[in-house]
Order: sequence, then C-alpha cells, then structure tokens
Amino acid sequence: MSDQANPAAPGPPAGALTPALNGTGVILHTGLGRAVLSEAARRAVADVIEGYCTLEIDSETGKRGSRHDLVSGLLCALTGAESAIVANNNAAAVMLILHALARDREVIISRGQLVEIGGSFRMPDVMAAGGARLVGVGATNHTELEDYRAAITDRTALIMAVHRSNFDLAGLDVSVPLDELALLGRERDIPVVYDQGSGALIDLEAYGQHGLDSGYTVREALDRGVDVVCFSGDKLLGGPQAGIITGRRDLLDRMKKDPLMRAFRADKMVYAALQATLELFSDPDRLAECHAVTGMIAVSTGELESRAHRLAERLENRFAHRVGVTVEESSAEIGGGALPVQQLPSRVVALRPVGWTNRQLAAAFRRQSPPVFGRLSGERFLLDLRTLEERAFPLVEAGAHEIARQMDEDASRDKD
Repeated sequence: MSDQANPAAPGPPAGALTPALNGTGVILHTGLGRAVLSEAARRAVADVIEGYCTLEIDSETGKRGSRHDLVSGLLCALTGAESAIVANNNAAAVMLILHALARDREVIISRGQLVEIGGSFRMPDVMAAGGARLVGVGATNHTELEDYRAAITDRTALIMAVHRSNFDLAGLDVSVPLDELALLGRERDIPVVYDQGSGALIDLEAYGQHGLDSGYTVREALDRGVDVVCFSGDKLLGGPQAGIITGRRDLLDRMKKDPLMRAFRADKMVYAALQATLELFSDPDRLAECHAVTGMIAVSTGELESRAHRLAERLENRFAHRVGVTVEESSAEIGGGALPVQQLPSRVVALRPVGWTNRQLAAAFRRQSPPVFGRLSGERFLLDLRTLEERAFPLVEAGAHEIARQMDEDASRDKD
C-alpha cells in the first residue's frame, strides 16, 4: 500500500472543509483551525445564524447601532482598557493600527522583534502595507532604551513592541520592559503599541503547574502604561478568528473612522462566538471546565494516563496482531505561535504497524471520516491525548476498524 493509495470509500472532495480529530498534541494547531470553541460559543453562533440578529441596530431606540459596541464593554472590563474594537484577525488589527496612527510616518521597533507571523507574513511587510516606515533599533538579541530614544524624530508616530511568536532566543537576550517603553512614550508624547499576539487574558499558571510563561497578559501590558494592545481571538483566548484592539479611546476612535476598518471588520458569527467566549472569563474558577483551550492546558497527566489506556484498549481490540499498541509519556505544546519553546507533559497511544510503515498508517487515518491527525516518531504513529478528547474515541476506533480491514486486504494480495 502506498501513501497515495485510497482503498476507502470516497469521502469529501479534496480540499473540502470537514471536521477533523486532532491527535497531534498541538492545542492551537493552525492547520486544524486553531482554538476549539467552547460549547457556549458554539450555541451562540447557532442562535444568531438561525435568523436575523441585532448586529447593528439598537433594540431600545430602533436606530442604527454599532457593532463596535457589542463586546467593547466585556473587553474593557476584562482588560482595563478605555475602549476596544474587533477586526477579522490580528494581522488586520496591526495593519489598521499602523494605517490609522502612523501612515506616511515612522514606527520604531527593536530588530529583535521583527517576527514572521506565519505564511511568510513578516512584520516589516505588515508595516509597509500599513503605510508606515519601519525604523529598526538595537540588535537581534540586544536592544536598550537609549536605542529607542536616539531613533525618535519629528517623523516618529509610534513606538512598537511585538511578542516573539514562533521563536525564542537563548543566551544573551536584552530587551526593554514595556513600562520603560511606556514612560519614554509619555515623555515624548508618542503612543506605544504592543502586539501581544497570543491573547492571554490570564496567568497560565492558574490552570496547571506546567511552568508556562505567557509573558504579559493584556491587562498587565495596559497597566504598565502601553497605549494600545492588540491580540488574536483564536489563540489562548480560545475564541473565533479575530484581531482585538484595546487601549486609549482617542486612538481607537481614529481607527474606527479609518477606511480600512470596514474592510477588516468582523461578522455576526465572530461577534457571537467572541461574546460567549469572553463571558466565560468572568468566572475564572470554572474556566477550565467550560473553556476548551484552558481545559486542554489544565488537564492532569493522571487523567491523560487513564484516557490513553482506555483508547489503547479500544485500538488493541480493533487492530489485534496488525499493530502494536502502547501507552507512552510524551510532550504536547500550545501551538499557534504562542509559547513557542514551552511544552506540556502528555501521554500518547503509540501505534507500530506490522507490514506497513508508520507513514502508511498515518495516511490511512487521515483518509477516515472524520480524518484523524497524529504525529510520527521513529517507526510509530502517535495519538496525543492532550488534544484528543474521550468523546472522539468511538470515531478513532471506527477508523481503526476500517484500517484493519485494509491491512488484511493488503496481506491477502501479498500472499497471492
């Protein structure tokens, strides 16, 4: 059997959007849709798409309202911001900030923060598209406050800091804390913008002692005097794809009036899911129970161990002699560019096929309905239980049953 063979029944057309099962251990897997929405968010989306909704109308007065007001109050309460607006992703949020506040002017940023967001979408390119001129200061691993101060001219519109997505630095690494940048901005009357990226509203240590450090939360950045903070909705926030901008009301008012705001605005389904997601954060003690991303981070290794053995027993019954099945310790990760080098202890069900390669087994699992994704290690195909919930076990087992049948057919053909 080759990796390209497809003996299974025809499924959806190639490239079609379908549900999938994530056994990769990457919680915010960009290829698999990033954050899993909470049940509350899924219900909220279903409610608003059944008919009409109050997206831009005030039900009290009957007059036209603004979608900007839908979640602004919630975001301000959770972050301490004066105002908040929503764009369709964080790259759009950054472009909107630059276009509204720094068009045809200069933005100062450390060379150590000129990140690639993903898909060759690089911060210098975002700045150029936003109409701003980038002024890089310092070195990749060493930037001082005086580097920023020396770069300020009458053409300077913003000082910008960017959370390091997708990478980290080891060894000598000197950067300027946000409170020092904010103080410099106030001294020179220059707004300071922080692209927080990950959407961390809470300290992750509250949901599992894994030694995770998400950097500044959104509130912490604003409390340190930063004027504008932007971040993603579908990363640690655990909501829909969105770019959220929080901060000073006067600066956000300028963004609302910018022509790009209409091009970048979010739709009713995003607002519905976002509102329901944000409401969960009002009760942090119950967050791990009802917020899917936090729940995946918080689940104990003891629970993962039990879950892994239950799945392994199911798969052993289906595969019998065809595949060796073991439970092993492993590591999972947050993903989505958040916490790029930090890992979570996890458990995997390791599958070692007989007569097939692990790549053939992985390809067969991907062809099931729904497709099952895992990762390869040595000669094994691994299913990580930190991202594979127990409710998915019957579907994985059904896929294993079909794959076992295919393996038997291959064995019969080889005998002939």
